[in-house]
Amino acid sequence: MNTSASHSQSLLEVRDLKQYFPITTGFLKTTWLKAVDGVSFTVDKGETLGLVGESGCGKTTVGRSLLHLYPLTGGEVFFDGVKITKDTLPAFRRRAQLVFQDPYSSLNPRMTVGDIIAEPIDVHSLCAGKGERTARINELLQVVGLSSEQATRYAHEFSGGQRQRIGIARALASRPEFIVCDEPVSALDVSIQAQVINMLEDLQRQFGLAYLFIAHDLSVVKHISHRIAVMYLGKIVELAASNELHRNPLHPYTQSLLSAVPVPDPQKARNTRRIVLTGDVPSPLRVPSGCPFRTRCAYATLLCAEGEPEFQEAAPEHFAACHLLDKS
Repeated sequence: MNTSASHSQSLLEVRDLKQYFPITTGFLKTTWLKAVDGVSFTVDKGETLGLVGESGCGKTTVGRSLLHLYPLTGGEVFFDGVKITKDTLPAFRRRAQLVFQDPYSSLNPRMTVGDIIAEPIDVHSLCAGKGERTARINELLQVVGLSSEQATRYAHEFSGGQRQRIGIARALASRPEFIVCDEPVSALDVSIQAQVINMLEDLQRQFGLAYLFIAHDLSVVKHISHRIAVMYLGKIVELAASNELHRNPLHPYTQSLLSAVPVPDPQKARNTRRIVLTGDVPSPLRVPSGCPFRTRCAYATLLCAEGEPEFQEAAPEHFAACHLLDKS
């Protein structure tokens, strides 16, 4: 189902995205690992779409695939109404950037901070001369809360939070309209996480940015996201506004994820029922027939094994993929 029908002002539209990787499983035998299998969503201008799910569900692959860092197995990506092809990709890459998860491995240790930030500027020839380039580097450092004097230093001289600020400054260098934030705070201390999240929100208001915010921490995602998509085994199983998803989760997997979020109030925590999933996450090489979640679902019936549930609008702007929505 096309969930973008009501989003005429969408900046980014992903249609039926597929990303399969060939895996050698025996002598002269190759099996396709379906990391992402038919994902569709939109991101509006100035919006943050949160993408959550367990490790290995395909969240990062979605972000990198829509940026065409991997050749697509199938599907289409539209940006500002234009389909991303080989011809339109260079312009798209200037307007769409990526903030990596690990601030320790995503910065070149042989380059100064100034040169790291200036990479998109140099690649896209965005500054006329050396003076304009230096001014732009200093401006970006100040925007992310660092000083211009730090431009001549190297990445190893900074803390994890400062390194992530450098990565964000690099992403902003080409003046993008859309940024994929691939778990940008998961490697940071909790106090630093809050600073980075608040900065991302400030930058969004200042520059009108749209984010795809990939994370596994639902409390962080709720704080920053306008809408949230929940992934399981390469598929989106639920999509709704942030408050609506937390107030009324429809899919059993979403219900389980939300029940695991720590509650700071001891009284409320005692009254919260924890939904514990049984079994392990199936291998993406051997996805169960029918509904991919049925092997761990307490409500699964024979119907769930016979066919994959349709991703449908169960309530206004609230989509879910489950055969038994009224019983879950």
